[in-house]
Amino acid sequence: MDVAEHRSPFAGRPARSLRVEPAWLVIGAAVALVALLTLVPLAFLLWQSVRTPEWAGGAARTTLDNYLTAYGTGATARLLGNSLRYATGSALCAFAIGTVLAWMNERTNTPGRRLFFALSLVPLVVPGILFVVAWIFLGSPRIGLVNVALRALLGTDRTFVDVYSMAGMVIVDGLHQSPIAFLLMGAAFRSMDPALEESALMSGASRLAVAARITFRLAWPAALATLLVLFVRALESFEAPALLGLPAGLPVFTSAIYAAVHRYPSDVGLASAYGVTLLVITALGVWACARLSDSGSRYATVTGKGFRPRPLDLGRWRLVAAALFAGYFVLVVGLPLAVLLWSSFQPFYAVPSLAALSTMTLEPYRTVLAYPALGTAVVNSLVLAVATATIVMALTAAVGWMVVRARLRHRALVDHLASLPLAFPGLVLGLAILVFYLNVDIGVYGTLWILLIAYVTRFLPFGMRASTAAMVQVHRELEESAAMSGAAWLATFRHVVIPLLKPGLLAGWVYIAIVSVRELSSSILLYSPGREVVSVVIWELWENGQQVELAAVGVLLIGALLAAVGLAQWAGARLQAARIA
Repeated sequence: MDVAEHRSPFAGRPARSLRVEPAWLVIGAAVALVALLTLVPLAFLLWQSVRTPEWAGGAARTTLDNYLTAYGTGATARLLGNSLRYATGSALCAFAIGTVLAWMNERTNTPGRRLFFALSLVPLVVPGILFVVAWIFLGSPRIGLVNVALRALLGTDRTFVDVYSMAGMVIVDGLHQSPIAFLLMGAAFRSMDPALEESALMSGASRLAVAARITFRLAWPAALATLLVLFVRALESFEAPALLGLPAGLPVFTSAIYAAVHRYPSDVGLASAYGVTLLVITALGVWACARLSDSGSRYATVTGKGFRPRPLDLGRWRLVAAALFAGYFVLVVGLPLAVLLWSSFQPFYAVPSLAALSTMTLEPYRTVLAYPALGTAVVNSLVLAVATATIVMALTAAVGWMVVRARLRHRALVDHLASLPLAFPGLVLGLAILVFYLNVDIGVYGTLWILLIAYVTRFLPFGMRASTAAMVQVHRELEESAAMSGAAWLATFRHVVIPLLKPGLLAGWVYIAIVSVRELSSSILLYSPGREVVSVVIWELWENGQQVELAAVGVLLIGALLAAVGLAQWAGARLQAARIA
């Protein structure tokens, strides 16, 4: 039999029979599911934004009243201004911190760089709501530990830190997002040829001048892309605007959407109008990131000529750089985790003191372990995390194979389609899915299925990136060898492709499982009684004023997530070792 008969139907050769190839069935079903997950909620969100509810006076009708209500007053300009100020400030704050630390970690001989790189991953595990609550404990004008300590030390009653302000929102969210800037900019600095920097140093330029005029200029495309990523993430952020902005009278789009849905009666049309605007802004940011990545070759410094990156000697400034590392770790990891741990052993929230030390108790842990919704929430979160990660990685493995291997003319459109949820802020995605399943009643609303659909849609782009990156590293000749041996496509995909993709698929699976447990913004609009997840329970504890119980749940959750990350790293190392052997 001719080898061509065993080739993939995507190889661009005419089919020899009319029978449907298994590859077409698998890949076609995967692409259809991706289209259903990404396009249908978007269409219903746009449709709902031009509809009025039946209770608004007669039958529902198509109208622009929602947009006139949303954007016909001066309050909308303030809402837009707050959103842009918050997103811009948070992005700049995270970028400045992350870039400086990445430069010190990758381009200098700062002591303890490897340890700091490992510690920098810890904030990525901490859920956003816990980080914000920890900083409320630290920076509240009245009860914040920082203010209380400084007042006692300086003998004054002034407020030194106020997280309930635009500056507070920007700094708290910027600190939480700074590890993303650190990782992205660190990758850019790590792959940069140091020849130009060394030439400048030999010509007499100072280290600061070299960093400002050469290193950071060469990293400009990566810097701009990082800024855009941080800006989009800040726009879709929900925790800091809700917990810090609303009490201070500083609404942004995400908090306005939440308020519109949770008012009585709910105004889903108004929330959809706000959501469309936020979706447009984030989509423009994602488009700008994609355009920037296409034009980055003008700044390339890694060529065919080999090089070995050598760190710059900071001399006597090495200890200063190490102190900056330590200070950052204290702000982002040490203080937040310490204040949560302290609060979790108190009968009620109190700043650390000898008197409070004598009242330490395990009662908050007993309370949360007996909390009616917590056990159900833990089970729900675990089920959703495992199911989401498994479905996303299985789906993107099939779609990623088509994008990388197939010789179809418009296969890039499928990649763009799978990446579309990147433009959906979590709250807007939850709203779009809510609108869809309220109008198309198939028994999903009010069950875990609606949360699973939201999670799979939201994290589809992350699985796509992991799958395609792993697929590119596997040469097609291995599949061709299997085909020449008579293996069908499904057998080749199962027994050849998937085993070779295991490290990449496992990494994507672990990441998606962890962020699924953390997810709040899309869950907050879709959960129902008995279908809560851990992040929603934390939110409810905060709304109920149960701060110490919230701290206890947070300590348990962070400990479990850190243990999961450690276990995943161990499993990944074992898998990689077995693959090499």
